[in-house]
Amino acid sequence: MRPFLCLFFSASALAVGPGSLGSEVEILLHNDLLEAESPLVDSGVILLGGKTLAEGIHACDTLGESLWGTPPATPADIAADLEYLLYRGDYGNKQQFWISPGNNTARTIDLEGKVAAADATHRFPVLCTQTAPYSTEDYQNTSSPYQVTVHANNEYLTGFRDHVTFRFIGVRFATEQERWTYPVSYTGSGGNISVLEYGSNCHRDARGNEENCLILNVWTPYLPHLPAKKKKLKPVAFWIHGGAFTGGSPNDAYYDGGNLASRGDVVVVGISYRLGTLGFLALNDRKTNGNFGLADQIAALDWVRENIEAFGGDPDRITIFGQSAGAASVRALLASPRAEGKFARAIMQSNLGGLAYGTTYSRYYTIDEEMQVAGEPILEETNCTVAESPVDCLRNFTASAITELDTTARYLVVDGTYLTSPELDLGRSTQTPHVPVMMGIMRDDGAAFIDYPSAGENITTFLTENGLPASVLATGLFPLATGPNATLDIFNTSARVGTDGMFRCIDEATGYAGVTNNIFPKVYFYEFNRSYELASQTPNGRVCYAPPTAAYPHGDPSLEYYKCHSGDLYYMFGNLRRLDQPFRDEYELPFEQYVLDSWASFIRTGSPTPDPGLLKARGYVNTSQIVQESGAWRPLKEGDYTLRRFQWPPYQAAFDEVEQCTALNLSLSYYV
Repeated sequence: MRPFLCLFFSASALAVGPGSLGSEVEILLHNDLLEAESPLVDSGVILLGGKTLAEGIHACDTLGESLWGTPPATPADIAADLEYLLYRGDYGNKQQFWISPGNNTARTIDLEGKVAAADATHRFPVLCTQTAPYSTEDYQNTSSPYQVTVHANNEYLTGFRDHVTFRFIGVRFATEQERWTYPVSYTGSGGNISVLEYGSNCHRDARGNEENCLILNVWTPYLPHLPAKKKKLKPVAFWIHGGAFTGGSPNDAYYDGGNLASRGDVVVVGISYRLGTLGFLALNDRKTNGNFGLADQIAALDWVRENIEAFGGDPDRITIFGQSAGAASVRALLASPRAEGKFARAIMQSNLGGLAYGTTYSRYYTIDEEMQVAGEPILEETNCTVAESPVDCLRNFTASAITELDTTARYLVVDGTYLTSPELDLGRSTQTPHVPVMMGIMRDDGAAFIDYPSAGENITTFLTENGLPASVLATGLFPLATGPNATLDIFNTSARVGTDGMFRCIDEATGYAGVTNNIFPKVYFYEFNRSYELASQTPNGRVCYAPPTAAYPHGDPSLEYYKCHSGDLYYMFGNLRRLDQPFRDEYELPFEQYVLDSWASFIRTGSPTPDPGLLKARGYVNTSQIVQESGAWRPLKEGDYTLRRFQWPPYQAAFDEVEQCTALNLSLSYYV
């Protein structure tokens, strides 16, 4: 071990870290208001392992901080942090922690908040101040006082500390040796690597470095001193972004994992993967077999399993979760032999499937089918059809030229390696992983996936144009809306058909089969009936935004509006205030807290109902009260197919639209 230690300590360019401090490092923050104004907003502390008083003073100083406790700081400021340490069982209630001396006397504080004099030569854990600023979309202070280094993947990775977490941004996990080849694991060469800035995006509109984009971001409240103590490692939330397999990035501001990591006490990882034709082209040449983007996701999962301990994460407690195409990716990972045994839980948010545009997200093309839809048009447009090696011909084009072609290959395919069947196997003899699953939809997920009718257009024509079966109108289960605007009436009814046909039915059938066929030990289903549309999205005008009134100028969520696709993301990551989105009413913050706490609870335990003891210890009063009032979120059971309706207050309700799904030939028993 001596050569390793000498290398670390002699590397003067390296920032401070667990290795140089000889101690684990944890940020404790009463992050109850998710960066909103509060008396405790700056009350965070940094917790270090056992040291003498002099060593503790030096360690805090090395971090650019001082021992916590200098007036006007009081024990009340960190009471929730101390109580949480006691709840976690890390220490007994009489455990003492070094704080700043008073009147030239060494002082400690215990987990009950009692301050006492102590012998300066004794070794106690240390509480340092935490003055690092909050990060925002436009501002991140990555200067040297806040930089922190960990040793992982044979590299010294230098990220930084903000007020809520340690952030390691733009970490390489794999390389692409040649376009349309599978990723190769990346291992460092012992160097010092800066991971202070976001890496290149893989999305189709990127320019320059879009083929050098296999990076991930890590947000963590805890850095262990290796070798890590298993019981102190935290569950890992492995985020896969959406974007139709053609867009999106883990660097998107609303995916920032800081608040989820801090408030939820988990390690959050956001990954990139190749997109569009660069990530999913499949040709019938027996070598270009597609699913390169899916292979990237598995390569990232492998990197996390091998390296996440250095960031405080437990590789045996990984939850894969994603929204839209990210949810489809989670579904594909459940189906992939290459991902088997690599995660412990799964969350699918607004997974597409079923009819029309949604079909291929849950049912996969053969390579020949993909060739007909995408491969052949791409080869024809590039004049590569007659080339001796079509894929080599395509490699002569720049990445930008490929992404600007009229046709985009964005489809998961049955390649025989990463996907071996045309859909997730939900039969009784399935090989699908037996892991707890949480899944659900927005109430009006389909509204953004249909056009808006032209004036005078009839609903039969409009449904047909959008790939939806007009024949269901004859059942009377989708009556035409009867408002003052005939065009809006057509949209309203069609959005209902689209939501059922592309989201609700296939997902309810998945949950039903998961329980009926004893595949998943627990399935928790939800529907959002409150949403906050992303500021960048205005599908079909502003139908997805709560209408403003004189009393609620930012929108009144109690009025009727579409609860659209992606309207859950601000809440789940807890980033409304971080991204300067106004609270529309008095329930906005409690709802955001409850959603984040539910997701974090599932990531930690496999149950989305937060533990009342944890809520009490952390001082999460709003969530504690609503959990007590609304009861536990019940998993699906035979005879009790219910969902948690996310609104304020939340409640349990029966599955919706069961008859309508049957009429669409997507009944609950679709997979049974």
